[in-house]
Amino acid sequence: MVLALTVCGLVVVLVAVGLFVFGLRRRLIQRSGGTFDCSLRWNTPEKGDTSGKGWGYGIARYNGDRIEWFRVFSYAPRPRRILERSAIEVAGRRAPEGEEELALLSDAIVLACLHRGTRLELAMSEDALTGFLAWLEAAPPGQRVNVA
Repeated sequence: MVLALTVCGLVVVLVAVGLFVFGLRRRLIQRSGGTFDCSLRWNTPEKGDTSGKGWGYGIARYNGDRIEWFRVFSYAPRPRRILERSAIEVAGRRAPEGEEELALLSDAIVLACLHRGTRLELAMSEDALTGFLAWLEAAPPGQRVNVA
């Protein structure tokens, strides 16, 4: 009986510590400001895929001329993907379709992009999309920006 209570107590403590670390990591990412919720689907097919597969929920952070994308459900301190402003080409935008509506946040808009020849999709709120497009268009003089 004592062993069972000890094991249960240990499990509860480990779960609490894990949740605390998730929260602390998110707080540290957001500390510098310029963050927004953003789902990402990397290396998408040319023809749109609305199956809802491949989406990763994350947090994007502006950092100079880059966007750093972090997975929400990860302990990694470094970004999973880094997108350079000069290498992003916006191909179009659309509303989530089919099973994507279940995989993404309710108010998300899907933005199809190219980054160094790799097709990707970003899903974010309308407000975040406005900020993202403004950030793209605010590139320093001499940088090429492709916004559809």
